[in-house]
Amino acid sequence: MGNCKENKKSSLSKSRYTKYCQCPKALWLGVNKPDEAIVDPAVEARFAEGNVVGDLAMGLFGDFVEVTAHTADGRLDLGAMIERTREEMERGTEVICEASFSYNNAGESNYCAVDILRKTADGWAIYEVKSTTCKVEDITLAQKAIRDKVQKYAPDIAFQKWVLEQCGVRVTGTYLVMLNKDYVRQGSLDVKQLFNIIDLKELVHNEYLKVPATRALAHKTLQGDEPQTAIGIQCTKPYECAFWNYCTQHIPSPSVFDVYGGMGRGGFTAAKKFACYNKGFVTFEQLSTLSIGTIQDMQIRCTLDNTWYVNKRGIQDFLDKVTYPLYFLDFETMQQVLPQFDGTGPYQQITFQYSLHYIEHEGGELKHTAFLAPSDGTDPRRALAEALCHDIPQNSCIMAYNDPFEKGRIKEMADAFPDLAAHLMNIHGNIIDLLIPFRNGHCYCPAMGGSFSIKSVLPALFPDDEELNYHNLNPLVQNGGHAMTIFPQIKDMEPEKAAEAREALLAYCHLDTLAMVRVWEKLKELVK
Repeated sequence: MGNCKENKKSSLSKSRYTKYCQCPKALWLGVNKPDEAIVDPAVEARFAEGNVVGDLAMGLFGDFVEVTAHTADGRLDLGAMIERTREEMERGTEVICEASFSYNNAGESNYCAVDILRKTADGWAIYEVKSTTCKVEDITLAQKAIRDKVQKYAPDIAFQKWVLEQCGVRVTGTYLVMLNKDYVRQGSLDVKQLFNIIDLKELVHNEYLKVPATRALAHKTLQGDEPQTAIGIQCTKPYECAFWNYCTQHIPSPSVFDVYGGMGRGGFTAAKKFACYNKGFVTFEQLSTLSIGTIQDMQIRCTLDNTWYVNKRGIQDFLDKVTYPLYFLDFETMQQVLPQFDGTGPYQQITFQYSLHYIEHEGGELKHTAFLAPSDGTDPRRALAEALCHDIPQNSCIMAYNDPFEKGRIKEMADAFPDLAAHLMNIHGNIIDLLIPFRNGHCYCPAMGGSFSIKSVLPALFPDDEELNYHNLNPLVQNGGHAMTIFPQIKDMEPEKAAEAREALLAYCHLDTLAMVRVWEKLKELVK
């Protein structure tokens, strides 16, 4: 089975192979200029989630042997893993996890580790584990949507099959293991129900035929100079590239890639942006000669003229929907990849906190209340739902920013707690989305930068208001990602650190609803 070390420039692993399939330049940069990558923390979090899911999936077929090994300095010991894999296969071990193989061809090393290698009557089957979800009915690949969703995994599995077969292993099946979107936990996790298995025989076969030539080109790329690959749709599909900033240094700012992408069927998509770029419509001055969409044209015009656009009639129509008592609501959630609580499923958002600013009558005093669940690892939803029903009277007017999120969480709680459902759904039905006047193009200024998220709108409307500056908050929690990550960690913190984290959560969520109040007040000023 040979030996290899993935950190060698000439070595091709399955991750490097799939990177090449997306973009040769991305492969070269990842090996030669890794510091140029800008990795989204959310992407790093997904990698960590994938490890948790992968570890649990090892038990999908019962007893298993994991061959993972490390060197004294903590790196993967690929040589030891390859040798251990050979030993376990010769021993007839039924399930081998992280089974490792290397095929050396003319000094070019090709390495892969199979998530789950399962013995069959006449060979071995490959099972690739992914932390994404699919429904039970999707496992037949009957629908184009699910085929398109899993297609991006086929090159990875095809490369694994090729390496194994070069090593003399008969591969009898190629499968994808995904989380079951329909699974609802009741009691202990049921691993067999938690995962769906999809046979990727056809998709992998099509990709397998490409492996020899693609592998050779990937090795050539690794051994050569930096490729001069032009930017294109491969920068975003099937994954967002971490080298986007590096590869777009030559593009002036703002550019076509800063234009708002939403509105209308299909919106101003990445494909449309690249089409404009390839035709020479790159700067806002060049784009101003086109008509690419109402909101987009407005953004370009306002930026070039350095002016605001305010549609008083549109804003007033929105404000006319507001009644009293008026509540400004924001939730914070943690997203559990693996369901921790009964009645929940994979990737379900678990609401653990809310902030409420409220005004009981027109001209009344602005007040505030909040809820933050205990940090003891228990399910926070029931206590939060009860508190929410206590704090928001029925038939009140509630404002949220991008309300599908708050509505979604309320609907989930209503389904979970039928005795609270009537009150919760009354709240649900009375939510107004503060995003509407911005998303509909009734208010825009250049500082928004083509984004209508509250994190863009707020500093654009209040550039010098330190009270509304998220960067002035405790660095522990300055955005929703921080909040989502830190809350489940608090139970394991020392008391002093836990208290600081809880205070940081309260301050962050408080600012979210105060921000909505100030934005609403600004809209009222604009129509005077």
